Amino acid sequence: MLSEPEDRLGYDDDRSPQWHGGLSFGLLILRLVLGGTLGVHGLQKVFGLWGGPGIAEFSRILGDQGYTSQLTVLSWVGGVTEIAGGALLIVGLFTPAAAAALLAVTANAVYLGYDSGYFLGAGNGFEYHLTLGGIALALLFTGPGGISIDTNTPWRHRPVWFGVTGLVLAAGAVVAVTLLFRAS
Repeated sequence: MLSEPEDRLGYDDDRSPQWHGGLSFGLLILRLVLGGTLGVHGLQKVFGLWGGPGIAEFSRILGDQGYTSQLTVLSWVGGVTEIAGGALLIVGLFTPAAAAALLAVTANAVYLGYDSGYFLGAGNGFEYHLTLGGIALALLFTGPGGISIDTNTPWRHRPVWFGVTGLVLAAGAVVAVTLLFRAS
């Protein structure tokens, strides 16, 4: 006799998914890599650290990429999103929100680089941003893992619903930024 789908997947109202140490450690590594990478990128964009552009130069870069309005505001929002999202992912706090925010940033970067080709040899390429976005998308649907502050939260125990919500919000953010801040 077949049991209910919830039972086959290991989900039950009385117990959480069966995580093991290797899975939790792997998710921690993904969170550290993505959070650290984009957090440092944000610090470069906002504060000019480690040879980064800083807000004024980042605003100019956005203008060169076709953005036409509120460049300074957009620069701050993009940089702070990377810093805050990266920090939250590193500690595993509000993981779906952080992953969705970073997915939106990387999806926008993929959109900007789409015409330049996939690999760096064919132009600037977008494979780097696509890889980071793929990690953010994976974390959005897996949740943070057991080694996180989010360990006892609903989004760790039911990550799919939060993942779908985060994906819709990230897509909405990309569309909104494109329509509101880029030239037609």
